[in-house]
Amino acid sequence: MFSSWLPASEIDNYIAGLVILAAAPCTAMVFVWSYLCDGEPHFTLTQVALNDAIMIFAFVPIVGLLLGITGLTIPWDTLLISITVYILIPFLITQGMRYGIINHSKINLDVFLKKIHLYSITALLAMLILPFGFQGYQILQSPIIVLLIAIPILIQVYFNSMLAYGLNKTIGEKYRIAGPSALIGASNFFELAVATAITLFDFKSGAALATVVGVLVEVPVMLSVVKIVNSSKKWYEHK
Repeated sequence: MFSSWLPASEIDNYIAGLVILAAAPCTAMVFVWSYLCDGEPHFTLTQVALNDAIMIFAFVPIVGLLLGITGLTIPWDTLLISITVYILIPFLITQGMRYGIINHSKINLDVFLKKIHLYSITALLAMLILPFGFQGYQILQSPIIVLLIAIPILIQVYFNSMLAYGLNKTIGEKYRIAGPSALIGASNFFELAVATAITLFDFKSGAALATVVGVLVEVPVMLSVVKIVNSSKKWYEHK
């Protein structure tokens, strides 16, 4: 639909970036969205754990399949390296540290988490700032392209969230489950998406730009979904 407004050499890269972004289910930010809509915390935690498991085993096949359908050839070994480096290795390191602290150390786990909290936040902010730094010129010089890339992301977020929300109401699920369910189904693990796009292509590629636009759109759009969920509580609970 937008091919006449986009540079022909980058269209495939934009599609690849959007596929990578949509195939990565959200983890960390889900806790924020769930808190804002008074979601059930144990359900949210379970869904996040499930999303992590899905990404370890299904992210590579899903991305490979969807990009294969669009005619793009992506090296599977590079996708596997991305999953290993950005999810599996950090997971194993943190679980090993947790096991060691709980079973073989006098350090309190909560105290340890508080001590590393600042470093975690700093790393997350650096992760957000660096992609914008590399893509800043393109974002400022090509606002129309950024807008066109944002359109399918907006469709995905609102369609997935409202579909999940409506299905929860249809089967009679509680509101505190429906809220986080809708938000989890719509948000993306943009850190993984950006890192994978950069690994497969490069910092200044169209794929990296598409994932960075996802970061740009994610927070305000998800806050609007939170607003919709909160505003419709009476409607949802009405029998």
